[in-house]
Amino acid sequence: MLGAELRPWVNVGYPQTRISFAFPATDFGRIAPRGVYNRIKVVLPWPATTSTLSGRTTLRRHRRAAVLVSGLLLVSSVSACDGRSPSALSPFGQKAGQVAWSWWILFAVALFFCVVVIAMAVFAAIFRRRTDKVRTGEARGFVIAFGVVVPAIVLAATFALSVGSIAADSQPKTAPKLTVEVTGHQWWWEVRYAGTTAVTANEIHIPVGKPVRLQLRSADVIHSFWVPQLMPKMDLLPNRVNRTWISADKAGTYRGQCAEYCGLEHAHMAFSVVAEPEAKFRRWLATQSEGVRAATSATRRQGERVVTTSSCATCHTLRGTSANGKLGPDLTHVGSRERLAGGAIPNDFGHMAGWVANSQTVKPGNKMPPQPLSPRDLKAVVTYLQSLE
Repeated sequence: MLGAELRPWVNVGYPQTRISFAFPATDFGRIAPRGVYNRIKVVLPWPATTSTLSGRTTLRRHRRAAVLVSGLLLVSSVSACDGRSPSALSPFGQKAGQVAWSWWILFAVALFFCVVVIAMAVFAAIFRRRTDKVRTGEARGFVIAFGVVVPAIVLAATFALSVGSIAADSQPKTAPKLTVEVTGHQWWWEVRYAGTTAVTANEIHIPVGKPVRLQLRSADVIHSFWVPQLMPKMDLLPNRVNRTWISADKAGTYRGQCAEYCGLEHAHMAFSVVAEPEAKFRRWLATQSEGVRAATSATRRQGERVVTTSSCATCHTLRGTSANGKLGPDLTHVGSRERLAGGAIPNDFGHMAGWVANSQTVKPGNKMPPQPLSPRDLKAVVTYLQSLE
């Protein structure tokens, strides 16, 4: 018998580890329980790492690996933040500010306890008792304090914080004077301004610094209205109206998104909230309330004729013409919008031509079929629609 191998659970000066140690069979009876494992054959759990190491050297390497992994996780989490993406932690509205404040409080509490737990684990690993005897009962007070009392206090405090945040968000500081009705469709947003004839799609204009009442409903499936920098999420349900409000402290364009999976093109169901000075908003609202203006060129008149006499008029409305469809977005002022197709493409001549000719290549699964138009008619239609501002 040249040697023997034993695979027990043993303590080598660091947390319990599965190891394998080899020694001559003649030395089997002379191995003492402690003090002779300063150099042993450690079989680590990952491949190709079997080597003869000391317990202390292995512990140091484990610590370095833990520090390295923690650093990589921190760097990756920080690098994942992109200033171009709308973030709930960059608020520009009263409701979004409340959400961000609550998030930072909860993050600070979680970080504090995470540091405490890690520090206690490191302390236990370094300064643990050098004996295998465990005295029962001496840790009972510690467990009760930090396992029951402290968590109960923290949970109660965070619950009170959440309730206070909800209460603060329930009503604006001043009563809203403007009501916007938003209806979610697969996969676009219909926007109407109560008390006016203004109708738009995928774009909501509001006066900066003024609260605006929102009435949210769905025409088909469940959607969720979310503008991360202005307000938290609110669901849109079929056969039900949910009411909330929105405000913006700074002029600008804020991206919104459907936050509830609603089908194939859910990711392309975006919208914009444009906050602007009240005088500019009033001018925009007055323009949007008007009907289609008369075409001023032969090409535009041809485009109007094609739109109002083709299948386009079955689904779309052009106020002031015979086109009175209700299935698709209102096109009365489509030329004034920044983007098309639920935010999927910019609103310019080329993208609109591709969308009109065959929208399925841009947004597969939408309800608009390809339009069999001649190149001349397609150019006239797009020229006409682009002029509708």
